[in-house]
Amino acid sequence: MTGREKIWNLLGLACRARKTICGAGAAEKFLKKHRVPLLFIASDGGDNAVKYRRLAERRSMTVIDIFTKEELGEAVGKAQNVVILLDDPGFAKAIDDVSKMM
Repeated sequence: MTGREKIWNLLGLACRARKTICGAGAAEKFLKKHRVPLLFIASDGGDNAVKYRRLAERRSMTVIDIFTKEELGEAVGKAQNVVILLDDPGFAKAIDDVSKMM
């Protein structure tokens, strides 16, 4: 299993454990009040992706951008997602460890 597949599987597991916030609107609302350790941005996200990338830099969040909108959506059981926040430090650490090994 490749590192990319491990990250994709961990993201799906985090979603089933209800540790993710999916979608641009929900993410924006959540980020106004909370900090998150990890942010997934679609590699083909366009203007929304740029906006969230800048926000992540300002708040020193880890960004993973190796998946497309369709792949992110499939991982969490939705059609398409440009932005997914991961709200659990344990899942974030596991995904960050795998991404550093890639």
